[in-house]
Amino acid sequence: MIGLREWVALPDLGVAGLRAKIDTGASTSSLHATEVEPFERNGEQWVRFNAHLGSVVQLRHRRCEAPLVTMKTIKSSNGHAQTRYVIRTALALGDRVWEVEFTLACRKAMRYRLLLGSKALIHGQLVVNPGLKYIQDKPAFPATISPSTGVA
Repeated sequence: MIGLREWVALPDLGVAGLRAKIDTGASTSSLHATEVEPFERNGEQWVRFNAHLGSVVQLRHRRCEAPLVTMKTIKSSNGHAQTRYVIRTALALGDRVWEVEFTLACRKAMRYRLLLGSKALIHGQLVVNPGLKYIQDKPAFPATISPSTGVA
């Protein structure tokens, strides 16, 4: 069980101490990223980007690279459609670690730099209690996925 807000890490990207908003109404998860640049590595498509980790008051960012999964058109709640890059990376929440797809989007105006959508919650087999916040421990870092169990 998780609360409406939780601490997460993205170990493959070297990112820890991110506050995530849990959003069961959003299908796809999203990470605040700027300066997104596609490039090719060994014949495969990748993206390079700045992942923004801090709050509006305490800004932090990290330059990251990840294989490009696809491009996806996302429709916001106000009906505005936007095409975004999609990456897949490990997400650590509490004592669990699993692969999650994230769209890279400018979330500058949003309070939380990471939004965890329903697909990630289903894959992680999580139940959300919206009356609680930060009920899981901060994930240990660096966390890695065990090939046999899929958990840290």
